[in-house]
Amino acid sequence: MRIARYTTGDDPAYGIVQGDPGAEVITPLSGDPLYVGLQPSGAGPVMLEDVRLLAPVIPRSKIVAVGKNYADHVKEMGGTTPPEHPMLFFKPNTAVVGPFDPVVLPQGSDEVSYEGELAVVIKTITKGVKAENAAECIYGYTIANDVTARDWQRTDGQWARAKGFDTSCPLGPWIETELDPSDLHILTTLDGDVKQDGTTADMVHGVASIIEYASNAFTLLPGDVILTGTPAGVGLVQPGQQVTIDVEGIGSLTNTFVRR
Repeated sequence: MRIARYTTGDDPAYGIVQGDPGAEVITPLSGDPLYVGLQPSGAGPVMLEDVRLLAPVIPRSKIVAVGKNYADHVKEMGGTTPPEHPMLFFKPNTAVVGPFDPVVLPQGSDEVSYEGELAVVIKTITKGVKAENAAECIYGYTIANDVTARDWQRTDGQWARAKGFDTSCPLGPWIETELDPSDLHILTTLDGDVKQDGTTADMVHGVASIIEYASNAFTLLPGDVILTGTPAGVGLVQPGQQVTIDVEGIGSLTNTFVRR
């Protein structure tokens, strides 16, 4: 099931997306399905092409991201061995934007990079869960771009500014609730040229083990998002360039980078 957050010009709404590509229809829901369940609003269906998709979730408290979770990405970043345990960091919820929203290159950084990733949306209050029970805590999956200011990442010594600036976390296009994350194709293009071509099967730490590790340290809340790492092929973007990330079983997330 694909659950979208969208607007037709009024307040944001949620709906279930159904139908074949090019003819998708949204059935409006009443309230946020994370909290009230899948309750149809009674309003008539809306064509997907007639709405503006928004980020499918605004994390209630935090975005938890995993660094260096693909061995080939570790090597391209100058490392040799992936971390023994998931390398966790936070992105604030103010970093979130939706499909086709602009990513604003931050003033003072000249090296901003894309990172296509599978993202996990948490369903329940989650603390100290074991990996074998992690699926019970997952609402669904979406696509993320873990946008990073590489020069800030090098100079700051920690990643809050480099990975947490406004618009640095595009999410979308919707949440897919029925998905096996173990072997999904991830494809990232820059202005149509393929840059990343990987699979979640190459993750060093899988989704379930990440949730176990993270929830042992801090409580995950409904609507929190976990970014699971990026495969090799990251690179810099310039103003006016467009990045599209495709994840098998979900769809695609496209954003244009701008300078203000």
